[in-house]
Amino acid sequence: MNDLNPAGWRPAMSADQGDSAAVTTFTGNRALHLEEPLLFEIGAADRCGVDFDEAPDLPDTLGAFRRKARLDLPGLSEPEAVRHYTRLSRQNYAIDLGLFPLGSCTMKHNPRLDEKVARMPGFADVHPLQPQQTVQGALKVINELAHWLIKLTGMHGVAMTPKAGAHGELCGLLCIRAALEARGDAREVILVPESAHGTNPATAAFAGYRVENIPATEDGRVDVAALTARLGPDVAGVMITNPNTCGLFERELKTIADAVHAAGGYVYCDGANFNAIVGRVRPGDLGVDAMHINLHKTFSTPHGGGGPGSGPVVLSEALAPYGPLPFTARQPDGSVRLVEEEDAPGIHPEGFGRMCAFHGQMGMFTRALAYILSHGADGLRQVSGDAVLNANYVLRRLEDVLEAPFGAAGPCMHEALFSDDGFAEGFSTLDLAKGLIDEGFHPMTVYFPLVVHGAMLVEPTETESKAGLDQFIGAMRSLAERAREGDPLLKSAPHLAPRRRLDETLAARKPKLVWKD
Repeated sequence: MNDLNPAGWRPAMSADQGDSAAVTTFTGNRALHLEEPLLFEIGAADRCGVDFDEAPDLPDTLGAFRRKARLDLPGLSEPEAVRHYTRLSRQNYAIDLGLFPLGSCTMKHNPRLDEKVARMPGFADVHPLQPQQTVQGALKVINELAHWLIKLTGMHGVAMTPKAGAHGELCGLLCIRAALEARGDAREVILVPESAHGTNPATAAFAGYRVENIPATEDGRVDVAALTARLGPDVAGVMITNPNTCGLFERELKTIADAVHAAGGYVYCDGANFNAIVGRVRPGDLGVDAMHINLHKTFSTPHGGGGPGSGPVVLSEALAPYGPLPFTARQPDGSVRLVEEEDAPGIHPEGFGRMCAFHGQMGMFTRALAYILSHGADGLRQVSGDAVLNANYVLRRLEDVLEAPFGAAGPCMHEALFSDDGFAEGFSTLDLAKGLIDEGFHPMTVYFPLVVHGAMLVEPTETESKAGLDQFIGAMRSLAERAREGDPLLKSAPHLAPRRRLDETLAARKPKLVWKD
């Protein structure tokens, strides 16, 4: 901070395209890309953007709860507040700006039609404590969506309450535990393949099971022989991701399911990648007993920023009686009843109870049903086909400049997997990812799955055009060549972002969460 820069704004170093010479600006602004300090650096605690009348004398009813000192929050004028958040929004990457190549995340375009439907009065304003007769439309949406999810997966029932994928995993495992307890079978092991999502072993451990890993074969799929050899009276089930995190379809899932069932266990399928097979494969036909469906990955609803998410769990005939409350039930007169009590008529007594207080995420249900109805069964089949086509296009266009560990294993599914093998000494996946920011793209998923060193997981969804993919591929090819040649500028990328490369390890281990002047 100095006299010429009283607010303490940080001048920025920028580099022109193709020119390594740095340019310093006093304000930190770069044309229309505006530098933005913190609110605490702009405002002041003794400033206010609103005129208040003199406070009348009020009786002291707060007592010891009355604030003893001024609240140390920055005051801003209305234009300052508007400009601050508008400038911040211009620094945010969004699906409306470009491709999100995040693998295993399915960051797909959310049709505005679905957003409009979710904001309709009666859906946007519904309250979870309203009397059932006043929310029949909302209950019918939930019930209709539930039937679609059962139909698309070939399952017997569905629990709509889980709030997200990992919450759905817990729901499925609690159903498995309830089913085993009902027959007096105390099993304590869940088998999790190396190619499964990272939440799978965490959820199994949280549910009280001991987790054992199952190795993958050289082609990136579950080692069926190792899995079947481990089955026994202590194995409650297997958690398998299909398509898996290597971007490959588990072709032996039916064989695996038959073996697990013969050994007295159950099959949980992580359905996070359902976008790659929706309308083409019904997991129930493959012997799956429980599978969560991320509505925010497959059926349009927003994804990221901590939510909102939704992870309904479809259940086989063997597990459906053990599902949680509440659930919807259509009545003979056409109305829909939300069954909330364990002793209500028609309730299966073996259910394990509730996952949460209320019945799921209404906004997510509305968007997902609007998406399904606007596509229909044939349209959803095209969704998965286009997503797989785009991923294979990326895989084949990049496999000559980036190592594709499973490229020879056949076509990939929803995502293409690469590694940093072949980069110059000292260069890694992180350098390429940071360079991608300078090219105007959000980096792909990096260092996951763990079975591939320096992994780069790219998932282009069905909504990406060939022209858009070609632009992304061009940037990736250029960066891969620079990494292979050892371009020193790549080690310090990004150069054109609002901030240069940060110490991400330090930020994760010692975050500064409180402003101190």
